[in-house]
Amino acid sequence: MLGDSAAIATIAVKDIKRAKQFYENTLGLKPLDSDQQGVANYKTGKSKVLVYQSQFAGTNRATAATWELADVEGAVSKLKSKGVAFEHYDMPGMTLKGDVHVAGGFKAAWFKDPDGNILALVGG
Repeated sequence: MLGDSAAIATIAVKDIKRAKQFYENTLGLKPLDSDQQGVANYKTGKSKVLVYQSQFAGTNRATAATWELADVEGAVSKLKSKGVAFEHYDMPGMTLKGDVHVAGGFKAAWFKDPDGNILALVGG
C-alpha cells in the first residue's frame, strides 16, 4: 500500500526562524514554497524534510532523519566547520574514529539540531 509512495521526514522545532537558519544555512537544504505559518519544507536529494513549530520539539530521543552519503567523513568535516557538534555513542560492534562510528564498511555520524532533534549521516 505505502511501498510505492514517498515518505517525508517530519521534524518538530521550537523556533521556526532559528530552525530555518540551521536547516538552510548550516545543512544547506533547499527551501520549498510553503503557505503554512510555522512550517518550512525542504528538498534534499530525492526526498523532502518538513520542519514545523511545536511545543513538543526536541522530545524525541531517537534519530529523526538520516541522510545517506558517499562521503560521511567529508560531510562531518564541513558541518564541523559550521559549528556543528557531533554525538558519540557507545555502540556494540562499532569503533569511533574521530566523530564517525565505523563497523566494517558502514559509517555513521550523529548530531543535533538547535532543538535537540537527533540527525544522522550514514554511508559506506
